[in-house]
Amino acid sequence: MKQENIRNFAIIAHIDHGKSTLADRLIQTCGGLENREMKEQVLDNMDIERERGITIKAQTVRLNYKAKDGETYQLNIMDTPGHVDFSYEVSRSLAACEGSLLIVDSTQGVEAQTLANVYQAVDHNHDIIPVMNKVDLPASDLDKTAEEIENVIGLDATDAVAVSGKTGLGIPDLLEAIVTRLPAPKGDPNAPLKALLVDSWYDNYLGVVVLVRVFDGVLKKGAKLKFVNAKALRDADRVGIFTPKKVEIDALYPGEMGFITAGIKDISDTKVGDTITEEKNPCDKALAGFKPSIPMVFCSLFPADAGQFEDLRDALGRLALNDASLHFEPENSQALGLGFRCGFLGLLHMEIIQERLSREFDLDLIPTAPSVVYKINLTDGTQIDLYNPVDMPDNVKVQSIEEPLIKATILVPDEYLGGLLQLCQERRGTQLDLTYAGNRAMIVYRLPLNEVVFDFYDRLKSISKGYASFDYALDGYKEDNLVKMDILVNNEPVDALSMICHRDQAERRGRQLCERLKDLIPRQMFKIAIQAAIGGKIIAREDVSAMRKDVTAKCYGGDITRKKKLLEKQKKGKAKMREYGNVSIPQSAFIDALKMGDDK
Repeated sequence: MKQENIRNFAIIAHIDHGKSTLADRLIQTCGGLENREMKEQVLDNMDIERERGITIKAQTVRLNYKAKDGETYQLNIMDTPGHVDFSYEVSRSLAACEGSLLIVDSTQGVEAQTLANVYQAVDHNHDIIPVMNKVDLPASDLDKTAEEIENVIGLDATDAVAVSGKTGLGIPDLLEAIVTRLPAPKGDPNAPLKALLVDSWYDNYLGVVVLVRVFDGVLKKGAKLKFVNAKALRDADRVGIFTPKKVEIDALYPGEMGFITAGIKDISDTKVGDTITEEKNPCDKALAGFKPSIPMVFCSLFPADAGQFEDLRDALGRLALNDASLHFEPENSQALGLGFRCGFLGLLHMEIIQERLSREFDLDLIPTAPSVVYKINLTDGTQIDLYNPVDMPDNVKVQSIEEPLIKATILVPDEYLGGLLQLCQERRGTQLDLTYAGNRAMIVYRLPLNEVVFDFYDRLKSISKGYASFDYALDGYKEDNLVKMDILVNNEPVDALSMICHRDQAERRGRQLCERLKDLIPRQMFKIAIQAAIGGKIIAREDVSAMRKDVTAKCYGGDITRKKKLLEKQKKGKAKMREYGNVSIPQSAFIDALKMGDDK
């Protein structure tokens, strides 16, 4: 394939604007799969992606397209996720491409994540083609969508392509726009090999499979490869492409994308963003790679069965290979034993990882409350990072606590604006900007991250009846009146439910959590006290009443003192049981207790 006939592009959009469905139509039109092999969202190959209807992993596919000018073009497509929690996948995909298709749902217009993804594409110097999708729906409004693309994003929408990913309407026009408006990749086939490691995953039969984009040189089957940053040497035993089926080929040339296997078993050899070159003829300068992802939310994962600790370590290692934004390190808890402290890009990311560990590796896990990284200023003048509320130093040693802030961009129809402004105020937010695009408001707020990680997104969708969209980025740290709140069950602190919150909201949140736990913890033969405490002060309490056996059932008539004696005896027995009894909290209770809505 001539290099000037190659087109590498990513498909970017907000959630549910039709990226994966559009990719299906491109595959079908170009003959990547037979009609009998086609299924909906063919690139979403994980069960969890299909069930939730979201893309989690960026996928690549190579197609051949015969254009109107008679030339055959090679299209390398990257279908990317839309959710803010998987933005690291998007940035990696964009680094491997020269252009982007910006998909905008013509029934909904520009959303928050549309903006975020456009800015990322602009940062990577991409040529962008605006595409208005879902034109087959009655609510489609092309003029209004084009106006929003120009006013909100600032892109010229006069040449925007109108398509329907569902019916295939406009797909031939889109393919022509791709080959005429997107640039061909640059690269010298005679230069030393220089390839970017875009992604990697574990295959039970092939070991580690590596997705690469070749910038210079030729990556041939059997070549002795050098991974520059990992300082590892490997022989390329397979070179191939996805059509989307795996097809083995002899070599990858400049501008092309494909996969290699090299008998890699050690996960540390394949760091995403590494440069791959040849051992005998290395490139003089490595590629820039990717910025490391910064975890936003932390939580600890403990195996319910202590014997599964090593299995959990292996499972996290394999997932981290496939998901470079997952961070983990070993941790020990008095109550829960050995486990791992994991860093995620958001709550959905955390939920997906937990579900994948459960499904793909058959692990039964106990997660702790999600928390963010606080900066603790101690009285001796030093500053430490606090990842887990359990590790909070003694109050006497703490001078102040700083919490992370985010800059949130929310797009919402005008009629729901009042409710959203109230929600942001409740969450201690500071309004930075409020502008209008048609009948939709764009609000920019600075919010504490710990107010967002619990249920902010659910409340946002609830207030706006699902019409609001939300995107955020970290925006520094700020000192505030924060305290550590412990949850005691039967007078024993539960590590997994400790949290840091604002002093003004501690009582409300403590009462909410106690009320929720009262319904979730199974009753025992003795009374259980559930308490929320700050230091030595109890701020909320609920009791789970004991199950009672009717000890007076056999007393027919007679003196009342007989019944009183039996009841007194039962009472003493329950007090003794409570003294020695252990309360087992089911795993589901931990997760459900933390899904606290603002029950008003």
